[in-house]
Parts: sequence; structure tokens; C-alpha cells
Amino acid sequence: QIQLVQSGGGLVQAGGSLRLLCAASGRTFSGHVMGWFRQAPGKEREFVAATRWSGGSPAYADSVKGRFIISRDGAQNPVYLQMNSLKPEDTAVYYCAAASRVPSQWGNNYEYDYWGQGTQVTVSS
Repeated sequence: QIQLVQSGGGLVQAGGSLRLLCAASGRTFSGHVMGWFRQAPGKEREFVAATRWSGGSPAYADSVKGRFIISRDGAQNPVYLQMNSLKPEDTAVYYCAAASRVPSQWGNNYEYDYWGQGTQVTVSS
């Protein structure tokens, strides 16, 4: 079993930055993909970014490309989402997720098996 615990987030003005952290516990993750999704009020959950636990090129949604960075701290546990140049439309509850197998498409949320508790990010204009 894998547990994902998120931290970070909060309220920031447009143009500011925030960092989210996702700490995982349980069995090893060497075969997993870690992703970030978000859900705004009245909207469906959407893909933000993902990376293989073992490394390699990450994937980003077009809406955040060039502004957000998904990373891991080397061999350490957490997965980070660094969010820069934030916009009001980035306001949402953000979720980290882990997939047991590499998803056919990294943006398919139904291919992720484990989810964090969610963290509110609010960007004021």
C-alpha cells in the first residue's frame, strides 16, 4: 500500500510562486509514475505534470508549460511541483498521484492508483 501526503499551497498574488510537496510512504516506487492534477470548482480534474519515479523527461499540460516544474530531490522521497508566474486561472485544488504502471497517456487520471489528500492553491488578481 502507498500513502501520499501533500503539503504546501496557499494564497498568492498573480505572478507569484508556490511549491507543493508530495511525500510517499509504503513500498518502493521504482516502477511508478508520479503526477500532479488539479480541479477547479465546477470543472473536471485535469492533468498538470508527471514524471517517472526513476527519472527521465517529465510531461506538462500546455497551460503550465514553462511555468511549472515537477521534480524529485535526487534519491529522496518527495515529489515537488514548483509553480511560478501563477495566474488566477491556476486556482484549484491540486492533487498528487502515483501510477503503478506507466499510463498509456500520462494525463489519464483513471490510470493513477493512489492519490494525495488535495491542497488548495488560490491565486488572486
